[in-house]
Amino acid sequence: MSEILWSVFLLVVGFVLLIKGADFFVEGSSAVAKMLKVPSIIIGLTIVAMGTSLPECAVSITASMTNNNALAVSNAIGSNIFNLMVVCGFCALFNPLAVEKSTLLKEFPFSVICAILLLVGGYLGMELGRADGLILLAVFVCFLVWMVRSAMKARANASDEEYEALPVWKCIVFIVGGIIAIKFGGDFVVDGASTIAAKVGLSQNLIGLTIVACGTSLPELVTSVVAARKNELDMALGNVIGSNIFNILFVLGIASTISPIAFITENIIDIVILTAMSLLVWIFGWTKKRLDKPEGIIMLLMYAAYLVYICIR
Repeated sequence: MSEILWSVFLLVVGFVLLIKGADFFVEGSSAVAKMLKVPSIIIGLTIVAMGTSLPECAVSITASMTNNNALAVSNAIGSNIFNLMVVCGFCALFNPLAVEKSTLLKEFPFSVICAILLLVGGYLGMELGRADGLILLAVFVCFLVWMVRSAMKARANASDEEYEALPVWKCIVFIVGGIIAIKFGGDFVVDGASTIAAKVGLSQNLIGLTIVACGTSLPELVTSVVAARKNELDMALGNVIGSNIFNILFVLGIASTISPIAFITENIIDIVILTAMSLLVWIFGWTKKRLDKPEGIIMLLMYAAYLVYICIR
């Protein structure tokens, strides 16, 4: 009983850290974007995405180093599905998410290509080997170069409008402090939820596919919802797309380079579902150039159906 009470305490503390950390993180990142005259979508795709993906990175790399590779891949895929359907879905409920044409033409298709690349790499030989990991990391470096060039181009074309900027030291404190709070908040929530789930008799495999994947994606959820409420809609969407790219290319790239990851049929099915859901959200974006409340409800219902499926399969 005392262990369950401690787990509940960890859950509460974790949620507080996540919410306040995300608030500071978005504030600092938004200030940096204005200071450097870089569009919020690019900051979301890079700094915010990498910061909120720290829990996935930590869980998957630790799992790979301890030869628990099944958790590494299920965590990354499950987190990406959660990011796409739940994070975007919740944000659309709070505030319609406008989707820029350039995002629909470039970053969104690139995230789908990353999922297909993972599918092909895992299906061939039913393993993500070290060579596959190095390929994923090489593509990630190309993605970073692309983002830096886009940022420099946007900065060159930016107007010299005046705005009230936060001091540089405060931006650094907000971003670093926000990342630390998000990281530990995610850890506390995952640890607390996993202990409670284990105590009530759920299997470790099911916990990995649901609790851990959802828990490590809480930073993306909280950060994107906070960004949407602050009307930083480009940052909210960029966070989701960037996190999904980061999880596949960097997290699984590093994990499979450390130790080859064996794939099972369920992994392939989950990646196919991720790809199909990505294409659906992409179509939603093309239809009206935004994600509204009806699309958000559909996405949340689809994720609920996916949860039912993985529980009964």
